[in-house]
Amino acid sequence: MKKTYKIEVDCANCANKMEDAARNTAGVKEVTVNFMTQKMIVDFNEGTDPAAVMKDVLSACKKVEEDCEIYL
Repeated sequence: MKKTYKIEVDCANCANKMEDAARNTAGVKEVTVNFMTQKMIVDFNEGTDPAAVMKDVLSACKKVEEDCEIYL
């Protein structure tokens, strides 16, 4: 299942850090972060709870870029 989330990130490099952190989160099959549109598209693994996974994604992203935001 794919879902799109609005994000807030300051630079393209920070967006790349967020993408890498999200990609390494359990339950995430694939992720794309677009700095220009300020959006994150997440494809979840089959049978996962997107809300629970996104809490982990947000936590992982905050570790690499504390000023970022994902609007869940």
